[in-house]
Amino acid sequence: MVVNLTEKQNKTQNSRSSLELLYNVSREIAAALDLRTVLHRVLSLSMQSVGAINGSIIVLDEHGQAVESTIITGDQVHDQTTRQLRVTLERGLAGWVIRNRQPALVENTNQDKRWLSRSDVRGNPGAAKSAVSIPILARENLVGVITLVHPQPAFFDQDHLELVQAIADQAGVAIVNARLYAESQRQARVMAALAESSAAITASLKLDDVLQHILEQISQALRVEVVSLALIDAHNRDLVFRASTGRKGLSEVGMRLGMDQGIEGWVAREGVGVVVPQASKDERYSPDRDRKLGYITRAIACAPIRFHDEVIGVLEALNPFEGVFDADALPVLTRIGNLAGTAIRNAELFERIEAVHQRYHELFQDSIDPILITDWEGKIIDANRQVEMITGLNSEAVRGHSAQHFQVVDPEVVGEKFEKLKAGATLSYETNLMMEGGREVPVQVYVRKVQMESAWHLQWTLRDITERKNLDNLRNDLISMVYHDIRSPLANIVSSLDVLEAMLPAGVDPSQRSLLNIAIRSTERIQRLTNSLLDMRRLEAGQPVANLQAVTPLSLANDAIEVVSPIVSNKNQVITLSVPQSLPQVWVDEDMIRRVLTNLLENAVKYTPPGSSISLGAQMEGGQVLVWVQDTGPGIPAKEHERIFDKFTRLHGKSGTRGLGLGLAFCRLAVEAHGGRIWVESGQVSGACFKFTLPVADSSQTLTETQLVQENGKDDPEAGLDGSYFNNERR
Repeated sequence: MVVNLTEKQNKTQNSRSSLELLYNVSREIAAALDLRTVLHRVLSLSMQSVGAINGSIIVLDEHGQAVESTIITGDQVHDQTTRQLRVTLERGLAGWVIRNRQPALVENTNQDKRWLSRSDVRGNPGAAKSAVSIPILARENLVGVITLVHPQPAFFDQDHLELVQAIADQAGVAIVNARLYAESQRQARVMAALAESSAAITASLKLDDVLQHILEQISQALRVEVVSLALIDAHNRDLVFRASTGRKGLSEVGMRLGMDQGIEGWVAREGVGVVVPQASKDERYSPDRDRKLGYITRAIACAPIRFHDEVIGVLEALNPFEGVFDADALPVLTRIGNLAGTAIRNAELFERIEAVHQRYHELFQDSIDPILITDWEGKIIDANRQVEMITGLNSEAVRGHSAQHFQVVDPEVVGEKFEKLKAGATLSYETNLMMEGGREVPVQVYVRKVQMESAWHLQWTLRDITERKNLDNLRNDLISMVYHDIRSPLANIVSSLDVLEAMLPAGVDPSQRSLLNIAIRSTERIQRLTNSLLDMRRLEAGQPVANLQAVTPLSLANDAIEVVSPIVSNKNQVITLSVPQSLPQVWVDEDMIRRVLTNLLENAVKYTPPGSSISLGAQMEGGQVLVWVQDTGPGIPAKEHERIFDKFTRLHGKSGTRGLGLGLAFCRLAVEAHGGRIWVESGQVSGACFKFTLPVADSSQTLTETQLVQENGKDDPEAGLDGSYFNNERR
């Protein structure tokens, strides 16, 4: 009876001790939420409870893969490597327990095949030991395994097994709670990082600030040693590292990496993110950058930076502090990369706009021409320094006026309310700028609409043309002097040549006759030039055309051809004449229009290569007679089609022809004075065709048939100056 009572008391005492132990274990475990802390406490309390010397605990995910572990040898805590864990789970006692979901009691490790003897364990790894290994379950789900070891064989018995099993049951719930807590913390950290990333990335429009914000958010979210950002250089088709943060980050800014190099190049090329837990063993890994930086990349997560559907760069995170990247590392990096793409493009666009604004401001302020910016009412809202210098007013005073205060606006050019500027064209006119002290300066005004601060305004550029005006006056004075000074002696020369021609005997030497003809033609050309200069002065002054009469187009063409025939013969050229006799007469100043045709033919001869042809024709079109001269020269660029009719304008071609640039200016003045118009049709290399129109004479102004024959100087309307024709060709 006494023995039984003692046994009962011992069992009761043991039960009470076990309950007290489990209570303490439960309280200690419940006091911590950090998974590593939980694992350390579970393992330490278990070892203390059964007197174990060594122990390990491995935590598994839902796929049975080890995600965390702790090992204690004596009083030291160690981390197991990925390789050690893999070997233990594949060939060791813990692996057997996991696969079978059963506890294991090993009295002698040397006699149990399930035990894995490892050389990397301290002490005497080959000595016999006793061990106990228990699966850790939570709601029937396997969450881990705990293994305890004692150096003495047969030390553990069934009671130890049951006690460790009871502790494992308590630990299962604690581990699940700790993992849920860690997961919630991680999710909270990720969500906070994404929210903060979105706010931080869009908080600035300066590219360097945006890049730095991106890296800081990634570093906080993924807890890694180094974060780098590289953008694709579209010109060189490689990656340029634009920003980096971490221990070695600053030294790689500016480095370049080919699109076919490294994991980063692969991600940029393929547009797919990747996590590489062991970088050096990946075939895509390039060690060149590590060698340059003196750095060792162990693990890398890399994601593309996208803008719309285009990959514009990559983000990379190196070496997580926990040793491995968690499952959300790549999604987080990818999401931040998507946010970064838009932010980077916006920042680049902002910088380009800022640069353009800065360049415009510098050009605006430093321009040698006065520039005004006005609203659509003409009120000045801005002016450059040149306006202040010329007017003597400060910027505030200038803004108090309108553009019309400083210059007379031409309403015919810009419209009464500037409506002609709304189409976007740049319009121009000449006027005078009111200077300080009442002085006026001639200016050429260029006005156009410009967009500033999301609103359309008018920009007035006032270019000083004083020098040009002075030069024009000098030219006009020179022309007037040349005309008046040459006119009298030229008339004497012409009269002398006429007398000399009349005095030549019939049998004179042909060479002498030829020299006389050259002198006569040259003086006639000088007369045409002086007459054209006089006509230009009169026409520019607005005087009407005098000496109007009815003339046949054919007679005008024949006269012009006769004038240029010597130089046509010298260049072995052919003039094709296509002027029907049936064309009505035109009401013109015969001498003036003859000189127009002569000028056009002379130009055609100049620019047409030797041995080529020139066409002269006329036809009825739109109630007027259309006349044209077509050459086979180099052609005239489209942008020069209007400018060539300006005074003193000459194109700088390869032919090297010289002149004053007055011929075509006279042609336009003469044709327009008759109510017609003149223009050129030409390509860059297809020759030029000059066309002009002349008014038709009415019935009261026309000549009789007899007068027409007398005017043409021939009975045969097809006869030429030398009587030689072939298909209307004059040779």
